[in-house]
Amino acid sequence: MNFENTYKTLRSASEKLAQQNALQKNAALLKVAEALDEQREKILSANKTDVENARAKGTSESLIDRLTLTDSRIDGIIDSLKIVISQTDPVGEETAGWKTPNGLTIRQVRVPLGVVAIIYESRPNVTVDAFSLAYKSSNAILLRGSSSAYNSNRAIVEVIKSALNSVEGGIADAIELVETDGSSHDDVQQILTAVGKIDVVLPRGGKKLIQNVVSNAKVPVIETGSGVCHLFIDESADLQKAAVIAENAKIQRPSVCNAIECIVVHEKIAEKFLPMLKEKFNNRVKLHADEESYKILTAASSDNSCVLKAVEEDFGNEYLDYECCIKTVASLDEAITYINSHNTKHSESIITESRANAREFQSRIDASCVYVNASTRFTDGGEFGFGAELGISTQKLHARGPMGIKALTTTKYLIDGDGQIR
Repeated sequence: MNFENTYKTLRSASEKLAQQNALQKNAALLKVAEALDEQREKILSANKTDVENARAKGTSESLIDRLTLTDSRIDGIIDSLKIVISQTDPVGEETAGWKTPNGLTIRQVRVPLGVVAIIYESRPNVTVDAFSLAYKSSNAILLRGSSSAYNSNRAIVEVIKSALNSVEGGIADAIELVETDGSSHDDVQQILTAVGKIDVVLPRGGKKLIQNVVSNAKVPVIETGSGVCHLFIDESADLQKAAVIAENAKIQRPSVCNAIECIVVHEKIAEKFLPMLKEKFNNRVKLHADEESYKILTAASSDNSCVLKAVEEDFGNEYLDYECCIKTVASLDEAITYINSHNTKHSESIITESRANAREFQSRIDASCVYVNASTRFTDGGEFGFGAELGISTQKLHARGPMGIKALTTTKYLIDGDGQIR
């Protein structure tokens, strides 16, 4: 792949997109949605090859789940794309405006970032999500997926490009895929050092990928975080509700970043709640328990095959599997301190019937999303009404939490005068 030519092509495409209105972009995106529906067999066939290759390499089933596409998941991708189409185009939105004493009119308006790159692992649905948000916000995008999803990503991009070429005003050059077999990461370094050619790069994947991008990038980075998410069961919690939420947050899809990796339990309700939790999990989850919770869990029944003594490395670990750690605490303050020192600033939740404890938890927890009496599995662009998402930003810049269309825009000031000089 000739990166220099690719950068020039993407830049030219971004400049053309910036001049298009919402109707033109929506027409192109609708054509893409139709093509994804019509060409789903091509995409599913390519994905089947990726899944078979992953299984042959011994990839865990939880990670294969992230890679797998099905008819229903393609339906979900198309539905998400249609939500993006229905949203208001942010480009040109006036976010502020005023007139100075000397008569200058100043307006602050939204503009696209330009050329965006995303480096991501598995999850071929990200290919469509990232493209649709970039295109709607008038950005060109360079996609660097993982070798494990190579066939799926290539098929999807081929379908997208063909659709854009078939509609009047469609700009097929606004999306490019880095074709890689995974044998080298030189292409990643090319992207990370493309100063002046790539306007921003987003890593989306595991801790190792994100750290590599953050440590080596010379272009601006919007950091998405790995998901070490916690669920705190307060002493005032409705324990039945807590058990149901814990099951959903851990088991519904354990391989994703918004699944919980640690359950923090107030010691005053631990003896009652932990046996309930163990029964609810029904040996489906390995529990890495601290000393206090280990005693309670092993005393609850004779079958303790899924209860393990936790080691230090378990606390703050992202399992992405049917495993989690259990931590007991003596107070709300201790829970907050523990979570803030072990989380990745992603999503945290408290189960409580105390309004004061709920508000203190939300105020003091340092994370992009903080829940009360709900599963962390809702941290998602689709669930937030964005249709699609670029990822979950865990940093404290212009974008934090699930990133939708506006995350790919910045602003500039437009100043109109009538001969004013200083």
